[in-house]
Amino acid sequence: MPQRFVERHNPAADLAVCRAILASGSRTFLAASRFLPRRVGEPAAALYAFCRIADDQIDVHGGRRPALQHLRERLDLAYAGRPLAQPLDRALATVIDQFGIPRVLPEALLEGLEWDAAKRRYDDLADLHAYAARVAGSVGAMMARLMGTRDPAVIACACDLGAAMQFSTIARDVGEDARAGQIYLPLRWLQEAGIEPDRWLLAPVASDALVSVIHRLLRVADGLYRRADAGIAKLPLDCRPGIYAARLLYAEIGREVERLGQDALSRRAFVPAWRKWLLLAQALGRTLPPQSPLPAPVAGAAQFLIEAAAAPALPTIRLASSGATAVAWWNLSERMVRVLELF
Repeated sequence: MPQRFVERHNPAADLAVCRAILASGSRTFLAASRFLPRRVGEPAAALYAFCRIADDQIDVHGGRRPALQHLRERLDLAYAGRPLAQPLDRALATVIDQFGIPRVLPEALLEGLEWDAAKRRYDDLADLHAYAARVAGSVGAMMARLMGTRDPAVIACACDLGAAMQFSTIARDVGEDARAGQIYLPLRWLQEAGIEPDRWLLAPVASDALVSVIHRLLRVADGLYRRADAGIAKLPLDCRPGIYAARLLYAEIGREVERLGQDALSRRAFVPAWRKWLLLAQALGRTLPPQSPLPAPVAGAAQFLIEAAAAPALPTIRLASSGATAVAWWNLSERMVRVLELF
């Protein structure tokens, strides 16, 4: 019998647990989130912590159905206002209620994780984009709601940013995924490069042909990052540095993969701290980016997410303060100090 929501709890302590989860598994997001206003950064920590835990549970349980079923039951309780008596579940339920997060958004994430559990492969870019929309575009759509955005074109850019980040991650993890028996690169791209996927998976080795496929995916990601830039410029002023920081940090993962070349299959690409500092400083310098026209939303894999996130909703409660001292969005020196703590 699952535990029910306990009325006497400490919201600040719940959020502290969420941030601890991110510190151990999502440090790139945590670094970027230091530039978000607290009204967005706190609920974002709860959402990202749930995403992190969901992903970890699928990995730990080997993709078994019970893990997915348990995650869906936790969502059921959170949406019913009766979350499990656990910090993450209580924080998630509060965010869902406050921002009116449509159920289809976290459900899309779980569907993508279900595809992971089944070790689904993707024939072409459209198929891979459908996967990225679920595991990452859904997060972008939820973040758009946290920032009060209901413009479908801006939400589409948020989904594009999520997909771009996912493609950067896929490019980084090709070797690690292959050793786990999984391929995310489009199968047709591999075949066009002269690589037979099943045979390669038996003995995953680096080659110029494989590198060309990885770089091809990174070029697609670069195009999505550029599309996302126009949407970032339309976000609330105090949210732009944090989101742009995340965009730069994830794009730089792709640059590190390119620098490693064939070595990227055996070595995990990472962005060194000194370069993160430069990118974070660049994000601060783009607090007022050019107001370029928004690209037309691309109907397709993320359309159902865009429609759900654009639906109106009235907040019903406020997320309790974490007890931390708020830092004004314009206090750049203090924000840099907080980011320094991560390194």
